[in-house]
Amino acid sequence: MFAFLLIVQALVAAALVSVILMQRSEGGGLGVGGSSSGFMTARGAADFLTRSTAILGGTFVILSIAMAAIAGVSREPAKVDTSLAGKTTPVEQTAPPAAPETPQQNPQNQQSPAVPLAQ
Repeated sequence: MFAFLLIVQALVAAALVSVILMQRSEGGGLGVGGSSSGFMTARGAADFLTRSTAILGGTFVILSIAMAAIAGVSREPAKVDTSLAGKTTPVEQTAPPAAPETPQQNPQNQQSPAVPLAQ
């Protein structure tokens, strides 16, 4: 059922996009004005496109709500794989890294500055 509604939702979305793109831009959206010699300029065509946009938009919203309800009801609990729960791999013990030399340990470092001076 969910797969069927998903296919119907995709078809409604494609139809909605095409109907919206066929409408004339009356407000000059994005700086593109509609010409008077356009494809669908009759008032009847505008009414048809407006009504079909409203119907397709409502159908899209109703299908979205129905699909969300179906997905929420048919949700399966999360499955945790416990097949590796008791198996552990020993970690190799490595020696900690050697501590960096401090100026007290090496008298040679006391004479040279920590940051080289610009010449």
